[in-house]
Amino acid sequence: MKRQAEKVVSLALQGGGAHGAFTWGVLDRLLEDERLVVEGISGASAGAINAALLAHGVTQGGREGARRALAAFWEQVSQAGRASPMQPTLLDRLAGGHGFEWSPGYRAGEALSQVLGPYELNPLNLNPLRDILVSLVDFERLRQECPVKLFIAATQVRTGTLRVFRNDELTADVLLASACLPRLHQAVEIEGEAYWDGGYTGNPPVFPLIWHCRHRDIILVVLGPLQRRGVPRSPSDIRSRESELMFMAAFLREIGAIAQAKEALERELFTFGRLERRLKRANLHVIEAEDLLSRLSPTSRLNTRRDFLLMLRDHGRVRAQEWLDANFDRLGTGSAVDLGDLLG
Repeated sequence: MKRQAEKVVSLALQGGGAHGAFTWGVLDRLLEDERLVVEGISGASAGAINAALLAHGVTQGGREGARRALAAFWEQVSQAGRASPMQPTLLDRLAGGHGFEWSPGYRAGEALSQVLGPYELNPLNLNPLRDILVSLVDFERLRQECPVKLFIAATQVRTGTLRVFRNDELTADVLLASACLPRLHQAVEIEGEAYWDGGYTGNPPVFPLIWHCRHRDIILVVLGPLQRRGVPRSPSDIRSRESELMFMAAFLREIGAIAQAKEALERELFTFGRLERRLKRANLHVIEAEDLLSRLSPTSRLNTRRDFLLMLRDHGRVRAQEWLDANFDRLGTGSAVDLGDLLG
C-alpha cells in the first residue's frame, strides 16, 4: 500500500492550568500519526510547557521521546499535587465539576490571597514546577539542537506587552515566566525584566507562526471555554469567570485581527507584501473541548489529581482523532474552521 504523503503543521497551544492535560492528550494522538510533521509551536502558560516538553522529547528521541516526556511531566505534576492542601471534598466530587468549591484548603487560600501576596506567603519563592522542569528538560540541548521552532509567550510587567521567547533563549525561567500567575507566584525576572503569565497578552500568539513558519497550516488547541451557562453570582465564581475572560481576550483579539485581515486580502483592499501573502495563505484549524470544559468548574484548573488529568488526556486523544478523521485531507488546501463562527 502506498504511504500517504507527510503534511507539515504548526501548533498554537493555549494555557489553562491543569486543563493543559487535554492538550497533552491532543499532542499524544497527533504524535502517533506519522503523516504529520510539526514545524513550529507557540504556547502560553501550560501551553508553553507542553510545547517545550514536546520539543525536548523530539530532540531526545523523536515522536516516542516526545510522548514519553509529556507523560512524565504530567505524572510528576500529579505526584506533586498530592502534597497540596487544596483537595476536592466529597461534595466537590459529587458536583461533577472537578473543582474545589467546598475545599477548606482552597477557601483558606482564596481568603489569604485577598490580603497577602506571594511575596509574603512564599518569601523563599519555592515552586515545585521549577524542580519538575529542571529534572525533565535538557535546556542546553533544546537551545542548540531542537528541530521544532518554539515561540513562548510571557507578559512584561513593566510595560504590559507581549514578549515572545524563541529556541535560543529557552530556560526554565522562561517557562516559569510564561506560567506565572501573579496572585500565586512572584514575578520571574529575566535579563532585568519582570514577567507574568503569557496568557495576558498572547494565549497563545498566532502571528509568529504565520510569519516565521514556512508551511501554512496552524492547529489551534483551545482550552478557554468561549461560553458558560448562567451568570456567576458568588465572589469566587465571579473572579473565576473574570479570569477566564481576561485570558481569552488576547486570543480573541488576535484571531479577530487575522479574520479581518484575511477578509480584506481576499477582497484585495491593500497591496500584498510578504506578511500579507503569508497571512492570506494561512490555514487555521481548531481542536477544542468546549462541551467538556464549559461543564467543569473554573477552579478545576488547579486540580492535579491523577484521575482528573488522565480523563482530560483521554478526552484530548478522542478530540484529536475526530479532528484527524474529519480534516486531515484539508491540510494544505484550506482552513477547517470559520473564524467568524469561532468568534461568535
